[in-house]
Amino acid sequence: MNFLRGVMGGPSAGPQPSGADTIQKLCDRVASSTLLDDRRDAVRALKSLSKKYRLEVGIQAMEHLIHVLQTDRSDSEIIGYALDTLYNVISNDLEEEEQDDSEEENSAKQVDDLGSQFTEIFIKQQENVTLLLTLVEEFDFHVRWPGVKLLTSLLKQQGPQVQQIILVSPMGVSRLMDLLADSREVIRNDGVLLLQQLTKSNAAIQKIVAFENAFERLLDIITEEGNSDGGIVVEDCLLLLQNLLKNNNSNQNFFKEGSYIQRMKPWFEVGDDNCGWSAQKVTNLHLMLQLVRVLVSPTNPPGATSSCQKAMFHCGLLQQLCTILMATGVPADILTETINTVSEVIRGCQTNQDYFASVNAPSNPPRPAIVVLLMSMVNERQPFVLRCAVLYCFQCFLYKNQKGQGEIVSTLLPSTIDATGNSVSAGQLLCGGLFSTDSLSNWCAAVALAHALQENATLKEQLLRVQLATSIGNPPVSLLQQCTNILSQGSKVQTRVGLLMLLCTWLSNCSIAVTHFLHNPANVPFLTGQIAENLGEEEQLVQGLCALLLGISIYYNDNSLENYRKEKLKQLIEKRIGRENFIEKLGFISKHELYSRAAQKPQPSFSSPDHMMFDHEFTKLVKELEGVISKAIYKSSEEDKKEEEVKKTLEQHDNIVTHYKKVIREQDQELEELKQRINTLTSQNEQLQATVTQQVSQIQQHKDQYNLLKVQLGKDNQHHNSHGDTLQMNGIQTEEVSKLKEELEEWKNKHELLQGQLREKDSVIEKLSSSQLEMGATEQASQISKFGGLEHSNELQKELEMLRSQIQLQSAEISKLQMENQKLQVMNATADPVLRDSGAAAATSSELEGRLEQEIKELKSEVKALSEEKESLKQQLDSSSSTVAILQDEKSKLQREVAESKKEQDDLLVLLADQDQKISALKIKLKDLGVPVEDEDDTESGDQGDEDEDGDEEEQDENAAVCYHEN
Repeated sequence: MNFLRGVMGGPSAGPQPSGADTIQKLCDRVASSTLLDDRRDAVRALKSLSKKYRLEVGIQAMEHLIHVLQTDRSDSEIIGYALDTLYNVISNDLEEEEQDDSEEENSAKQVDDLGSQFTEIFIKQQENVTLLLTLVEEFDFHVRWPGVKLLTSLLKQQGPQVQQIILVSPMGVSRLMDLLADSREVIRNDGVLLLQQLTKSNAAIQKIVAFENAFERLLDIITEEGNSDGGIVVEDCLLLLQNLLKNNNSNQNFFKEGSYIQRMKPWFEVGDDNCGWSAQKVTNLHLMLQLVRVLVSPTNPPGATSSCQKAMFHCGLLQQLCTILMATGVPADILTETINTVSEVIRGCQTNQDYFASVNAPSNPPRPAIVVLLMSMVNERQPFVLRCAVLYCFQCFLYKNQKGQGEIVSTLLPSTIDATGNSVSAGQLLCGGLFSTDSLSNWCAAVALAHALQENATLKEQLLRVQLATSIGNPPVSLLQQCTNILSQGSKVQTRVGLLMLLCTWLSNCSIAVTHFLHNPANVPFLTGQIAENLGEEEQLVQGLCALLLGISIYYNDNSLENYRKEKLKQLIEKRIGRENFIEKLGFISKHELYSRAAQKPQPSFSSPDHMMFDHEFTKLVKELEGVISKAIYKSSEEDKKEEEVKKTLEQHDNIVTHYKKVIREQDQELEELKQRINTLTSQNEQLQATVTQQVSQIQQHKDQYNLLKVQLGKDNQHHNSHGDTLQMNGIQTEEVSKLKEELEEWKNKHELLQGQLREKDSVIEKLSSSQLEMGATEQASQISKFGGLEHSNELQKELEMLRSQIQLQSAEISKLQMENQKLQVMNATADPVLRDSGAAAATSSELEGRLEQEIKELKSEVKALSEEKESLKQQLDSSSSTVAILQDEKSKLQREVAESKKEQDDLLVLLADQDQKISALKIKLKDLGVPVEDEDDTESGDQGDEDEDGDEEEQDENAAVCYHEN
């Protein structure tokens, strides 16, 4: 301290040293002093002078301070002073705070340049930044905190260069991520600020930070601080999250897959009383809404946006946002940002759009949220920013939503309008805004209605049915006609631009709407008059839109009106406007500055209501049609015909392609189903294989256990005498004999079953043969000889004899087997007492073994023969069953023929009866005429003994039957 008093001045006499001299002496002291205390005091003095003499300290002391950081790392106090001094020299924050409002901007620029120059000197040696990263790892508060502040200041001054040094430094980013886990809030909060600067505009560092578990840590901090009710720390965390997620598809996907979207839902829980929000809460909630918008921004890849939208719906985040939307007392800027956020969450997502359509405002009676929002849009008292947000919400609701478009248009159609007038529909609000005196309402309503017709030819045709009652006593006018009437009245430019955009959207790709537009004879002269005039710059935009509308009327004209065919309209343009002049006026649209702004992004963002001229979707339509219309103006009628033919061919081709796409889609579905089936079968197969493997292993285990038992039994049996051995062997053989007996019993049972089946077949065959004999007795000889029934029955009888003989042979074989079985039983009976006798000789046991083995072999061969005979019996049964089936077919055929012959006989009897009646009638007539006629009894008695006459009568009967059939 004595040194400091001598250097900085004290009670000593003489002239006082200047600041530069003092700094020079301190720098010399830092460089040359051998005592650590002296160097520490000198660095402390430099720190106190660094705020006032920033330039001098920076120039003279920076090198010495860096040397201190390198050599005196063991003393945390001197390191802390050195880091604070460097921070004061490099940072511009202190200078900016001390500046008065009256200072000029030049001084501020000089300050910025000074900090940037010192930063450049510091980072010229990359080892300095690496050294600083090492110091930041120190846990000592007096080292870590100033190190964090200094590194943050370096990033502010020379961000890209410092980022690159940290990126190539080993574990550089990971070291800084540890700051978020520091228990000291000051260091943790400044660590968040450091990471904010580190992640600016550097995708590589953003990915590393994200994969170092930054999302988890930041969300934990936000939750600990109280979500939206937290302080400025929550704001800093949200800004860092925006840096990590904005325009970084990889981090967005990681955020979604990590289920971090679900953790955002508690941020937007608001109570019933929303009055008196603090400025910090408004800021926090605003940043939270912006973070949601970052995830679902239209500039993101469509797939990523769609997946985030679905996740927000399923976790209830969209429902929470709609609650804020319909709540009372919410600040205007938060309400506006919430509307914009809901817009992008539902944009292009059918599920979210359907949910939004079902949301009702808490009013009495309840009204749909869309209707409430449209009421704000067409109300000129509402803030301009809020009206733009509502328009954007309505556009997003209708984007790729044909169902929603149809619902909006249906509220305008005559069949769906509420006649009672109790409720206001969306269509009525749009019509009211379209024809109000406020030009901004006109423009917003026209653009909203145009979005309801976007890429939907069916609704364009349906909207032609809409009729409007203009005044009492006058007939209703169509909506299309009313729009053209307002155009011709010379309203404000903004109103006319909105109506012309609506008409261009309505008529594009809809020939019926073009025909309706041209049917009014005043429309074409009005458009040509507007285009041909030389007006000021404000009217040039209207002229360009009129040229576009006239070009659409030509390009989509189906030539159904004779006076307004394509060729005649082209001639009209050539005569009154000139083709070159027409193309020039058409080009006014795309050259306009407001057109370029609107084409940049879907959200309508205008600095003032006067700049609200173009819609984003309309700029796409202009870009699509401008070149096509220019070509169509110069085409001849022959080229138009060829183009129409090409269009028809293309339409046919498109239909074919659509058909094949449908077929391919169906095939893909079938393939998916088959793949699923294959997967299920594969899984089942794997399960079965696993069970088989398990069973095989179990079987192997049982085999191993069996072998072990066998070995153990063998060892035990070695201690027994020979009698025990013979007893065991014979015991095993008796088991085999019992098994063979069981097999014989089974064969007997099967044989009895076969015999029973044969008996049944025999009875069926006998019945069939008896029925055939009965039919043969009743049928005529010619029919029996025709089908050969007797021969067939003889063949069946032969087959029956053969089967009976085979059965007898089999019964003989079975009796033989029974005898052999009895012998075996006798042998077993004789063998048992021998086995019981413990003093029997070994020779007797060997003889018994040989005999038993021989008998077992014979029994096995006999069993094999029986199985073969069983197979032959099965074959014979099959042949007999086929024979029975053939006989049944023959029987049915014969029965049908008998029925037919009976029917013919009945017909002949009827004919004979008719002939007898006719003959008797003729005889009566002959008797009446006096002709002598013989009586029937006489002729019959005379003809009974004559066979030739009988033959004549039979021939007469046959002739009569033939006559009957001919008739």
